[in-house]
Amino acid sequence: MTFRKYLVLAAVALFASIGDTLLSRGMKDIGNVSFHQLQRVIFAVANPWVFCGVAFLLGFLAAISEALSWADLTFVLPATGLGYAVMALAARFFLHEQISPSRWAGIALIIVGVGFVASGPSRMKRVGTPLAESASITAASKERA
Repeated sequence: MTFRKYLVLAAVALFASIGDTLLSRGMKDIGNVSFHQLQRVIFAVANPWVFCGVAFLLGFLAAISEALSWADLTFVLPATGLGYAVMALAARFFLHEQISPSRWAGIALIIVGVGFVASGPSRMKRVGTPLAESASITAASKERA
């Protein structure tokens, strides 16, 4: 894997963690919302914390889209699991949330799992895409008929 691909995976983890943290901060300012108060949900985006959180989550969407263009989902999502540690640290120090020892243990298990996944291949060998495979099967069955 190239350095650029590692940067994309880091961007996925960081953008998701930062975006979720900012979104949480903004929604705590706004208070309870529901889809029965759709106007309040829409105006929540006017909160600067929520707006920045959404912007970071859009960056996450762009980065994960790029990562999925060259790697399998089963590699990309676990490989970006370090974002859970970043998110926990941001919640602890930025949002002043208390994190129980059992949650820290869970985060440590995720990080160990990331080590297992990151050592594997980023893309499995494929004969073709499912659409191409079904087209070739259809063509082969027509030739036999």
